[in-house]
Amino acid sequence: MTTQPLVGAGPLPAAAAASPEGSATRTPGPGAEVPPGSSPPPPAGPTPDDFASPPADGTPPIAADSVARSAAAMSAATFLSRIAGLVREQTFAYLFGAGIWTDAFNVAFRIPNLLRDLFAEGAMSAAFVPTFNTVLAREGRGQAFRLANVTLSVLTIVLGLLSGIGILLSPWLVGLLAPEFAATPGKAEVTILMTRIMFPFLLAISLAAVTMGVLNSLGAFFAPAIAPVFLNLAMIVAGFTLCPWFAAADHPAIVGMAVGAMLGGILQFAVQMVPLWRRGFRPAWLPCFGDPGMRRIVRLIIPGTLGLAATQINVAVSTILATSQGNGPVSWLGYAFRLMQLPLGLFGVAIAQATLPAFSRAAARQDRDEMATTLAGSLNLTAFINVAASLFLIALAHPVIRLLFQHGRFSAADTAATAAALQAYAVGLFGFSVVKVLGPAFYALGETRVPVTASLVAVGLNIVLNLALLGPCGYWGLALGSSLASGLNALILYQVLVRRLPGLQAQGIGRRLIAILAAAGAGAAAAAGTASVVTDLLLADSLPGATLSVGSTLGVLASGAGTGLVLLVVVGHLLGLPEVTQAWHLLSRRFRRTGQGR
Repeated sequence: MTTQPLVGAGPLPAAAAASPEGSATRTPGPGAEVPPGSSPPPPAGPTPDDFASPPADGTPPIAADSVARSAAAMSAATFLSRIAGLVREQTFAYLFGAGIWTDAFNVAFRIPNLLRDLFAEGAMSAAFVPTFNTVLAREGRGQAFRLANVTLSVLTIVLGLLSGIGILLSPWLVGLLAPEFAATPGKAEVTILMTRIMFPFLLAISLAAVTMGVLNSLGAFFAPAIAPVFLNLAMIVAGFTLCPWFAAADHPAIVGMAVGAMLGGILQFAVQMVPLWRRGFRPAWLPCFGDPGMRRIVRLIIPGTLGLAATQINVAVSTILATSQGNGPVSWLGYAFRLMQLPLGLFGVAIAQATLPAFSRAAARQDRDEMATTLAGSLNLTAFINVAASLFLIALAHPVIRLLFQHGRFSAADTAATAAALQAYAVGLFGFSVVKVLGPAFYALGETRVPVTASLVAVGLNIVLNLALLGPCGYWGLALGSSLASGLNALILYQVLVRRLPGLQAQGIGRRLIAILAAAGAGAAAAAGTASVVTDLLLADSLPGATLSVGSTLGVLASGAGTGLVLLVVVGHLLGLPEVTQAWHLLSRRFRRTGQGR
């Protein structure tokens, strides 16, 4: 199996680094989530090379007919992870709303996550997987397992020391990323406490990333994909058990969530050790810094670390700007970002995974016409699904947020603020998804510099836009800046590919995009209009300031979305868009596989 090291990443929204999903959902690999706007490395899952000769120890290669079963299992695991993540966010919203303490948690969790991107799901993971597979193929499973133990041991020492330093420096780190927190009594102190509690999460989730790489290399994909569910469940349970206990002990209840996140990170590592043990792996303490495989991993990490440094600077700047906007913006951006990730994670990854094998085969044959045709078809389908999702999210942002989050301490004002952030993030949904499709295409062509350069340009633009938009737009200008920067990233990648594949320009992508915009725009306008009319009817006899019940909100959302989808399909058919049928087949296969995976 061949995997290029991750040598660059694009603009990471302020909310992204604090996502408590854990590495298994974002580590390069099948079903992984790469930060929006970034150029992801090729998947760490099975490739055509994996069906070739067996490893040196006689371990059979991955059977071709098992790939479909693996994909079905991963679809089920990914779906369950998304549902658990949504319930986790609802738990946060219900118990804490969006304000002082949720802002404190998000910043506290963001600090170890800045380093997690380097050691868990960035350069470290992308360097370990190809090295492990090389040893597995050439020297057998025993030596490969030895390399895994060396890596786990070295990481434990390095990240254990780094976590200890981070715990000591937590007051300085919080002051650097959230200087405005000191103006609110107790906010900075609680953020420092939670940072100290969660800093060892860096070690736990990095070890989980290594075990994920080993399992994927051995053809086991379900356990790593389902592992983040345990992190989400730990935080959900902590919300209703540990949080009341901390409140009774005269501590802020949100501290219980920090403990839950730490325990969840340990669980995410532990649940992957079970299937790894069944495959013959036995943990051993082997801190051999001079091991040849370990030296190769370090050499591969260096360019990735340099590339990711720009992204971490972007995250730091975005965090400082978000915390300068008072109590609530960090949380509003976080809720909106993770909701926007649902369609991107479920369907953007599916299209990218379907594209890469066909594109790679055409690239191996140097068939540029086939490469252009394959890529054009994927871009058109991506455009149809994500442009429609983007416009529908903009049209229905308020009822969606109200239905999912406006319970408990999450107020109507929080709904309005989060909806504004969601609409700003939705502007970039198409750009985010295009990067997911085009980024791996460059790796298949053997050109890693282009996505790195595009990512760095986008990161720079993201910082400039954040600074420029914060004044006139406020907190949601940070979301809009990320969206616009991802669009630039996608545009750069597309323009370079047009020069590499002249046949791509002849595919009529621009004309198709105009037709898609017309169909999706008509559907979204119908959805917004219907939702507005139904809302007015339901509130006609209510007192001023009244809000809809859960049932009424569900009715508004169903009527708006239903009307919009019908018009989207009708207009799409009238304009001759084959993506209408293709999207239906993709969705049906996606959920059919989910059912089979269970």
